Amino acid sequence: MSATNGKWGFRQSLVLLRILIGWHFLYEGVIKLYNPDWTSFGYLASAQGPLKSMFAYLASPDLLPWVDTLNWLALVFTGLTLLLGVFERAGALVGMLLLALYYLAHPSFPWLDQINVEGSYWFVNKNLIELVACSLLYMQPTGSVFGLGRILIKKTTTTKSELS
Repeated sequence: MSATNGKWGFRQSLVLLRILIGWHFLYEGVIKLYNPDWTSFGYLASAQGPLKSMFAYLASPDLLPWVDTLNWLALVFTGLTLLLGVFERAGALVGMLLLALYYLAHPSFPWLDQINVEGSYWFVNKNLIELVACSLLYMQPTGSVFGLGRILIKKTTTTKSELS
C-alpha cells in the first residue's frame, strides 16, 4: 500500500502543520500585543553567542519600542498567513527570520550557559525545529488544499475555442 492511497496524505499533514504553527505564532503575537508590561528587553539583554552585541544594541532604549512592535507585528502576520492559508510563503519567510533571530540570540551551544531559555539542549532546540518546519511550509504551500488560498485561486477553464 503506497502513502498516496490513504485518505490522509502528505499535503493534509502539511496543512495540519501549517495551521498548528500559524496558531502558535498568532497566539504569541496577540499575547504580546495585549500585555502592556511585555517587552523583549530581558530576552535581548541576556543574549549569548556570537551576535550578543547586536542583540544588546537592539535592547537599547531608543530601539526597544521599535523592536517590540516589529516583533509582535511579525508574529501576528506570520500567524495569520499560515493559519488562514493565504500569502503563506511570505508568512513562512517572516517566521523563519524571526525563529533564526530567536535561535541566534540564545543558541543552544553546549559550551554556553542556557540563560532565559526553556530547557537545556545541544545545538537543536524548538526554535530551530520550527524554523525547519517553516522552511518546509515555504517550499510546499498548502493554501490551495485548505485555506483562503483555495478560494482566491482563479481557476482557468478550457473552452472549445481554445482547443481548436
